[in-house]
Formats: sequence, C-alpha cells, structure tokens
Amino acid sequence: MGSASPLHPVPPLNREGPYLRLLCVNIFVRDQERSLRFFVDCLGFGVVVDENYESGGRWLAVAPPDGSTVLALVSPRRNSEEYKLIGRSRHAVLVTEDVMAKYMEWQGRGVRFHHPPQTTLWGGIFTRFDDVDGNSFALVGRDDFVREIEAQRRAAAQKLEAERRVAQELDIAKRVQWRLFPQNLPQLKTLDYAGICIQAREVGGDYYDFLDFGGTRMGLVVGDTSGKGIGAALLMANLQANLRSQSAVAVSKPERFLRSVNQLFFDNTTESSYATLFFAAYDDRTGRLRYANCGHQTALLLRKDTGLERLGSTCTVLGLFREWDCMVEDTKLFPGDILVLYTDGITEAFNDAYEEYGEQRLIEILERHHQRSSREILDAIVDDVRAFSPCEQQRDDITLIVAKCRKSVAVRRAPKPRGSRAAVAHAGD
Repeated sequence: MGSASPLHPVPPLNREGPYLRLLCVNIFVRDQERSLRFFVDCLGFGVVVDENYESGGRWLAVAPPDGSTVLALVSPRRNSEEYKLIGRSRHAVLVTEDVMAKYMEWQGRGVRFHHPPQTTLWGGIFTRFDDVDGNSFALVGRDDFVREIEAQRRAAAQKLEAERRVAQELDIAKRVQWRLFPQNLPQLKTLDYAGICIQAREVGGDYYDFLDFGGTRMGLVVGDTSGKGIGAALLMANLQANLRSQSAVAVSKPERFLRSVNQLFFDNTTESSYATLFFAAYDDRTGRLRYANCGHQTALLLRKDTGLERLGSTCTVLGLFREWDCMVEDTKLFPGDILVLYTDGITEAFNDAYEEYGEQRLIEILERHHQRSSREILDAIVDDVRAFSPCEQQRDDITLIVAKCRKSVAVRRAPKPRGSRAAVAHAGD
C-alpha cells in the first residue's frame, strides 16, 4: 500500500489539531502461528509486534511491506463471542499497482483466490482471496493509483540521485579541503610541533597551517571562520589563499601582512563573513616569537620555569572592517616551553550535563603531560576532550597546534617574570 497515495495521504505537519490515522484492524484466527506463516510466507508481510503477556495472551501484528496500517492476528477463547467471528472478516482491502502480478505471485504460493482479477465499473481491477481461516480480503488496483505510485517512485529516485550527487560533491570538497591543510612540515632545530583538525562535518571552517618563510623562519596559524559546513569551508579556503599569497612580507612586516590579508578577505567575502586568527612567526635561530591574536581564543604558553602565560587578543577579527589595523607582540621561547593554539571546539565542548570543557581542563592536561613530545601532548588533549564529550555526533571542529621548544637557541637570556610581555613590535623590525 502506498503511504502517500490518495487512499493514504500524508497528513500536513502544520495543521491545527492532533495527529490521527488508522493504526490497526483485528483479524480473528484459530491458530496465531499458522496464520502468521500465511501472512509472512505467502503474502510477504512483516511482523510488527510479537509479545507474550503474563496472562497467557499473545499480541501479534503484521503489516504489508508498504503502508502503516497493521493487522492484529487475534486468537480468541473458544467459548467467547469473538471466537464466532473467525473466518467472517470480509472488509479488509489491500491495494497494489499491479493486481495481476500479485495474483500470479501469491497463487504460486498457495493463496486461494475466489476468481482471477476482473475489471470494475469504477475503472479498477480487483480479486478476492482467503486466509487459512476463511477470512476474505479484497486486492484492488486502479489507474490513478498506478500513476500516483509511479510519480512517487520517480520522485524517490530523483531524491536518491540528488542525495548521491550531494554526497559525492561533499566527498570531493572534503578531499580538496584536506589538501589545504599543511602537507609538508618545515624542519626546525629548536621547535617540535604538531597540528590537527578534526572536523565535525564533511567540511568545516577551522584552519591551521605551518607557513614556510624560508631559512630559519616559520609561521604558525590557527583560524576559525564564521558559519558551518560548505559556507564556512569556502571562507576557510579564501583565508588560506590570502595568507599564503601575502606571506612574502609576513616576517619583516607582519602588520602589513595581516592588513593585506584582512583587505583581501573583506573584499572577497559577504558582509557578515569574518574569521578569528592567531598568527605567529617563529625564528628557529633566536627563539623569537612575534604574534598577533585577531579576536581568537587566548593562546597558552606554558613556561618550563615560570608558569603559564596567556597570549590574548591584540586586534579584532578579520573581514568585518575595511579600515583595520593590528598590533604585533613579541616574546621568546626557551627549551621546555610549550605553546598551544586552539579553536573553541576544544574549550566549548560540553558533556551530558552541559558543562563546558573550558580552559582550565586544557591547562591541567598540558601541565600533566608537559614532559612529553608535542604530538603526544596533542593526542592527550584530543583524547581528553573526546572522553569529556562522548557524543555520537561531534558538535564543532576540533583544531589544535602544540609547539614545544626542545633545544638551546643561540641567544639566551633569563626568563621574564610570569605574565610579562615584551613591547609591541614595529613594522620592519
């Protein structure tokens, strides 16, 4: 039976009043198991309910492959009034698009028909058959119903094809976006580093990168674009292209570099599009780290000897304002220092009690594993976030960079007091 046919219309979901449909029709039978075998083996019905009760009764219901109404196969007590109704049901009607095909199929399985399919005055075709207890059922079909079924099948096929195309395009987008993440890591003597992006959907708006500036210099980038899904992925690709195309001046003139990135991002995206970004340029020879936090999550810098420093925002987000400027700050990494850059998919992950993972848990994991390699620290953080928020469907992208200073650098000076920062760097320093 077609669930969306004129005989079984789909109820409008926006109508007033409670939902109502026909659920069940009782068919009285002598032996439930024998009757079950007829409906399942001969007619191809499926079992909907089969439960035994303490009172000794059995609730058994079957349904055809299509449609929602079920037949309850009721075996009444021998001396009851219902027992007299066994074999007397005459009013159940099954509908199909091809009565003749069903007639041939079921007759071959031993179903007893009253007569071959016949045409009717109302433009349809019908026949009748009995079950093993003599209950009689009508099997009918008509042209308008056949057309409705064919239209539904065409619509279903078109929907499946559209879904297949969307899935294929998403798979292509996923592979293309994966190529936007760093494929080759610059080799540094003093910095052990690792990055990861675990996307909540096929594609997403989080971004991390390691920019090779040549010689002893490298850029570390973590960003998060506005929106979700394909839209955010396109913004992420735009941002990545802008960063890489302008990176020639990133080391010598980081403020100019970021202004150019903002200008391009502003010009090539919609009015409400934006991205948060943490950019850092690291010199492998001196251990110098120059950074700008463009409205992004506060980076964590765990000093080996002097505790935790937070590298907070130095300017606003990218892409919202044509007139935009930033400040670049300066610090230095020493052996054992650990820098952690991340997106809000880490700190805003929440558990079943709707508690956020938060910055403090991240700091505790960092302190607990500070003696391990950057990759091991990164894996420990990801594992802890997933254990804290064990949802079947990840809610947000998880993006993370861990960088650990591992060898003495050429120029060494005493560590700064906890929480202090160097003066703002100027363009061309």
